[in-house]
Amino acid sequence: MLSFLKNIFARIWAVWGITWFVVTMFIILIPVLITGLFKEPRKSDWFWRVSNFWMQLFLPFVGCPLRVTGKQHFTRNKQFVVVCNHNSLLDVPLSSPFIPGANRTIAKKDFMKVPFFNLIYKRGSVLVDRKSEASRRESFTKMKEALASGFHVCIYPEGTRNKSGNPLQPFKDGAFRLAVETGTPVIPAVMFNTAKALPATKSFYFLPRKLYMHFLPPVFPGEMSATELNKKVFGIMEAFYTAHRVQPKHLAVNQSR
Repeated sequence: MLSFLKNIFARIWAVWGITWFVVTMFIILIPVLITGLFKEPRKSDWFWRVSNFWMQLFLPFVGCPLRVTGKQHFTRNKQFVVVCNHNSLLDVPLSSPFIPGANRTIAKKDFMKVPFFNLIYKRGSVLVDRKSEASRRESFTKMKEALASGFHVCIYPEGTRNKSGNPLQPFKDGAFRLAVETGTPVIPAVMFNTAKALPATKSFYFLPRKLYMHFLPPVFPGEMSATELNKKVFGIMEAFYTAHRVQPKHLAVNQSR
């Protein structure tokens, strides 16, 4: 009976979540379009600020307040490759807006089909068609250019949402090859509870949950190969996620408000 009621509530809450997402999207759509009038890096900086405001408006009202820790690991005027675990569609609006500073995110072209949202989606993203080798090469070049222009880069090295039940899926080498070739340190970012709020294994299902995002100390590529860096960062993130996923709230937190 409790499971049945929970499922009914999750469907009702999903309606509220979608409604509030659309309402807030239209609230920030004009400011997003206005940022396009600026030149870089001001354009990207203001887009990041607007995106951050949007998520701070959206998340609390759908019962998913976010707390962020570890922002002190970002050094001023220093770029980082930020790699995040990926359990839910909810990870996307958490990662990029709450990275401390303007950034570019690798993003699938599929969401460009969504009217109005696509105007926001493409602004802070490097779009990639994963079925196209040429598109993947082009996105890698654009990520290099983003780092050279003073932006952080945000990548989900698992490639897709983790539905396996394991802490992490195996990482692809792209993010780590980018770090090695550019000499850019990697900051692991671990998110908790997004799969409980918006599970990848269920459709039209949304529950209020406190969300947590923790930035870990940077890992410098040094003389490591991309594969070695991949393995090291994977081990760090897997250990941290395993240690804290049951009670992430006990981490010392700085509320993102």
